[in-house]
Amino acid sequence: MSRNDRSSGKKFSGRQGGGQKKKSYARGNAPIKPKLEKSPLSNTDGIRLNKYIANSGVCSRRDADMYIAAGNVTVNGKSITEMGYRVKLEDDVRFDGRRLNPEKPEYILLNKPAGFFVTGNPEKGGRTVMELISRATSAKVSPVGKLDNQAKGLLLFTNDGTLAKKLAKPKNGIRQIYQVTLNKNLSKEDLDNIQKGVFIEGSKVIITNISFIEDKPHNEVGIELYSIKEHIVTRIFKSLGYEVESLDRVVFGGLTKKDLSRGRHRNLTEQEVINLGMH
Repeated sequence: MSRNDRSSGKKFSGRQGGGQKKKSYARGNAPIKPKLEKSPLSNTDGIRLNKYIANSGVCSRRDADMYIAAGNVTVNGKSITEMGYRVKLEDDVRFDGRRLNPEKPEYILLNKPAGFFVTGNPEKGGRTVMELISRATSAKVSPVGKLDNQAKGLLLFTNDGTLAKKLAKPKNGIRQIYQVTLNKNLSKEDLDNIQKGVFIEGSKVIITNISFIEDKPHNEVGIELYSIKEHIVTRIFKSLGYEVESLDRVVFGGLTKKDLSRGRHRNLTEQEVINLGMH
């Protein structure tokens, strides 16, 4: 330090930054920041919209943010572009016009055994098919179509409401093959009559194919049709004086029982889901 420095009586500190006076907000001199108005659409309940979209299987959360900002998403009919917006499970959330399910789509195929109820309240002591798939998923899935209590075979479960409704529409139809055991031999005449189509309650049911099962007695037949009417196979044979003793659905929309033993279930492959959606 030089004489001139000492004689000036000034003290130097590196914290002074070359003579720059440091600003202090200790006395409440902080600059006032404008308050952002809360969007009237905001809420604090439910889950974040981007998570809801990601859970539906459409895309990742990051991509969901981009789609939200771009205006691709509506909630209860209103376009939402706000980041962090929250929705409730009962809200109508749509992506490009298609309603979303907040759960990831699940598709489970069960080879149903006899003695399990599919829908409705089972009789006292009865068991339901939901018991058989209880460990398959925590999602709220429902069966597509119905099988009688004593019927066996393929039964599809999903939480994809769009696909379920599509498969349930009569005009779309879905290929099904059943192996049927009757209380007596089916006559060749009745087999031919069924092949031509049977009227049930004034409406003609088209049978794609019906035939005796090779090397089996003539009370066992295979029948292929696209109708999804309830109890349709039983009603077809009953209209001609036969009782169905055993009913086994072996094909459902291209899905088969291959490598799926009775009472077991599996998830559909991505390609199988695509194929079902093409019906």
